[in-house]
Amino acid sequence: MADKLDTPLTGRRRWMPKVDLESEGVGRVAEAIARFTGTPQFLIWLSVFVFAWLGWNTWGPESLRFDKVELGFTTLTLMLSLQASYAAPLILLAQNRQDDRDRVTAEQDRQRAERNLSDTEYVARELAALRIALNDVATRDFLRSEIRDMLEELQARDHEDETKPDEAGFSQGGKDT
Repeated sequence: MADKLDTPLTGRRRWMPKVDLESEGVGRVAEAIARFTGTPQFLIWLSVFVFAWLGWNTWGPESLRFDKVELGFTTLTLMLSLQASYAAPLILLAQNRQDDRDRVTAEQDRQRAERNLSDTEYVARELAALRIALNDVATRDFLRSEIRDMLEELQARDHEDETKPDEAGFSQGGKDT
């Protein structure tokens, strides 16, 4: 028997089935209950229940009353205490799950902001490179002024050529004087 102590048992039978309390389903149910207990609808239904309970056990037929006024409605007090003792941990569980979701969302937002910042810096660098490159490129106004200067220069040459006599002594205008 001592030689089997180092091997784990396989297929051990349980008298109760194992419930995974860390599952997503349990968390969703807890959140649904916590969400419902925080609504005006729940408060109205709880108030109606308490008033009906008090009314029945105060003015109902004495033989059918199940919670005595003389004892301070002990059963109602116990039921409300039980409801509160379950509601508080369910609310905390729902709050913890919300905190986890908020943490994940904040991390995703931080990563998105980092990507946006790097994209913005990349676009700014590209824009600066384009501005530097455009300083080397001739602009429309620069080209117009250069063409205007060349045109004026050509017109000045043509004017000089018209007034200058050719080798035979004739002017370039076509008539000799």
